[in-house]
Amino acid sequence: MTLEWQLREVAKKTGDETVGSALNEVFTYLHSLGNGRRRQGKELIRLLEVARGLAAAAGEWQVVRLLQDSLDYAEGRILQHDFAERYRLFQDGTRQERNRDFLASSLRAMHEWLVSECEAHLRNHPSAGAKDVVAHFRSQGRDAAFLRAPEDRPGRYVIPRGMSETSLWLERLMRSDRIEVEDPAKAARKIVSSPEALALLAADDEGQLVLRAAELRRRSAGLELLRAVVEDDEAMERDLQRALEGQHWIFGGRFVGQAAHRRLVPGDEVDIPLIRGDGALHIVELKRAMSLKRRLVRWHRNAWVPAASVHEAVGQAVNYLTGLDEHRDRIREELGIEVRRASALVLVGHPGLHPDIPETEINEALRTFNSHLTRVEVLTYKELLDNAERSLAGELLSEDE
Repeated sequence: MTLEWQLREVAKKTGDETVGSALNEVFTYLHSLGNGRRRQGKELIRLLEVARGLAAAAGEWQVVRLLQDSLDYAEGRILQHDFAERYRLFQDGTRQERNRDFLASSLRAMHEWLVSECEAHLRNHPSAGAKDVVAHFRSQGRDAAFLRAPEDRPGRYVIPRGMSETSLWLERLMRSDRIEVEDPAKAARKIVSSPEALALLAADDEGQLVLRAAELRRRSAGLELLRAVVEDDEAMERDLQRALEGQHWIFGGRFVGQAAHRRLVPGDEVDIPLIRGDGALHIVELKRAMSLKRRLVRWHRNAWVPAASVHEAVGQAVNYLTGLDEHRDRIREELGIEVRRASALVLVGHPGLHPDIPETEINEALRTFNSHLTRVEVLTYKELLDNAERSLAGELLSEDE
């Protein structure tokens, strides 16, 4: 109704027949439901845009501005009170007193509540100073985000005290290296706002039951996403790196986190720097998976052996390790990372590149090759994913038990 009322006034401003005709089409559409209700939707937006375009073509820029207001209101960019108030000001009309009175009564109620709470806080804490009172209200303001409406007390609302602190604790826990959550603040807020989740948290001091379930779900989703990228025959190293970002659990439980710095040696930048439980560095060198253009293995003297693509990747990893050894004192002093015992993992290829070769024989060829290496290991992406999937399945089974 507010929109139609404004458009009726806009129609009075136009002297162009085409604009007037376009506005009549808008009015016809608004009342096309036939039940007294006004119709909305994308077609209304289209009709308003047509009318605005015709007004611009006719040079009626005042009408164009008013129709832009109409569009902004119809698309939710202007709230109803602001829309009505703005239009009345343009018409030199009087401002709507009920809006002013509503704002005034809201401010009065808020200040009365503040005074009441302040008096109650000072009664309970006679020695409290101004800073204590401000801290008290700041805490209440944070807790207000968790406002509840108890079902057994209609018309009453409760601000649960200490919820913001619990939420902050959970958020910090989720941001630590122990637990990985895509949006810690949102997850923490959801947990503390759920009575069921709070019951579980109360039964477990660290809240690990809830957090563990959320983490396992996150890992399962991450693993599914990574498998899709790995099996994409156009995925490049950067695509694989993005899919692996923040998922160091996939590489096994011996890693406690991912280092923040990738450029540890001048001229070299490792793909994924992991930190082992003993504090030493473990680098992951990423090559292509299904988009690998060269062979992964080749037939040599009655056996499958790693092809040149594997040897070159291993050589690159060894060069990284050599550079780390040469700069180990500086890296330890500046970054606090131990690289003297650093090791490397090379991820390259996929058995699907060689459908004519049994997967078991490809894996066996790489395992035999790995047995002769000391600080470097080679895996296909599929073997990494399969290992991670078995590990995740085991954890999910233990959770069910």
